[in-house]
Amino acid sequence: MKFKHLSITIAALFAAGTAAAANPPKLAIVYDAGGKFDKSFNESAFEGASRFKKETGISFMEVQASSDTQSEQVMRGLARKKVDLIAAVGFSQAQAVQKVAKEFPNVKFVLIDAVAKSPNVNSIMFKEEEGSYVVGVAAAMASKTKKLGFVGGMDIPLIRAFACGYAQGAKSVVPKVEIMQNMVGTTAAAWNDPAKGGELARAQFDRGADVVFAVAGGSGLGALQKAKEKGKLAIGVDSNQNHLHPGTMLTSMVKRVDVAVYDSFMQVKNGTWKPGITYKGLKDGGVDWALDKNNRAVVTPAIEKKVNETKAAIVGGKIKVIDYRAANSCPV
Repeated sequence: MKFKHLSITIAALFAAGTAAAANPPKLAIVYDAGGKFDKSFNESAFEGASRFKKETGISFMEVQASSDTQSEQVMRGLARKKVDLIAAVGFSQAQAVQKVAKEFPNVKFVLIDAVAKSPNVNSIMFKEEEGSYVVGVAAAMASKTKKLGFVGGMDIPLIRAFACGYAQGAKSVVPKVEIMQNMVGTTAAAWNDPAKGGELARAQFDRGADVVFAVAGGSGLGALQKAKEKGKLAIGVDSNQNHLHPGTMLTSMVKRVDVAVYDSFMQVKNGTWKPGITYKGLKDGGVDWALDKNNRAVVTPAIEKKVNETKAAIVGGKIKVIDYRAANSCPV
């Protein structure tokens, strides 16, 4: 009888373990002030989560945080619901993650574009300077006036890193190229002002620029639109924005936020998630330039060849791109 009871107990434990393993993880995304459908950074995160859902059938919760204070409140609310992993999109949520992660050590956090140090946080950083360097090469080669524009969103080191990489790439092929830089603002509102983004781009075009790199979230959409109106070229950012204005989009500096979110969700599902700091550059496919049917007509064979050679040289270590954030200045 004892053996019979023992076999029943083992079977019951096995069944319970199988049921537990079958329970899908509870996942969530907290978008920053740029908004879910910014056609850029946040939307890329949403696309990665959506791909995960399509492949696994596991859904996710999503919340919009309109301020840093709200981010903290939202994350705390999700953590109390015993969510397994919270993906926080954007550097502005770093403080909230740092604080809430310590309060809820059993909840995993993925922070994109900033670093929060805690044993339950994976901070994912991108080498934006590398992707910006290669699109800078394309911009300088495509420009007829040898005057380029850059419209940034919020004036922070991250956006300065884009601008600095862009300048380094442009000057590597046209040393005397002129680069005009303007930022939309100094608060989170700078990501959601397409009228201001368009106005800054127009001013740069009026001063002779014929290519503009817009790194400004929702505000950048105004710059891309203005390039179309003026018959100039524009470079998108984060997600592939070439489809927005085919014919006037030179390329997009793609930042694979979608892959970062997808991979994080999949790691939690598979039990392979780890904390720490992850850096993603050209070598890892974390950043890249976009070439497709929407910009094929404006990318000449010479530009394509030079950009791909430059990309290979960066991946191979022959070209070292300076990160503004590490140097605290730009060498060009």
